[in-house]
Amino acid sequence: MTFYSPDTRTDRAEAVLPAHRAEELTGGGNLAHIALGDQVYTLRITRAGKLILTK
Repeated sequence: MTFYSPDTRTDRAEAVLPAHRAEELTGGGNLAHIALGDQVYTLRITRAGKLILTK
């Protein structure tokens, strides 16, 4: 999925960064595991709608 934020898009010729919705990563819940190399991190959506990434 690609989406643009009006305050960060400066030129369409720029490379577009991958964008992911946290709700999709968590499957509609509030937790997801994210692997990077041999490490596993936990992504959590708080009740206040903030994101926390922990090891």
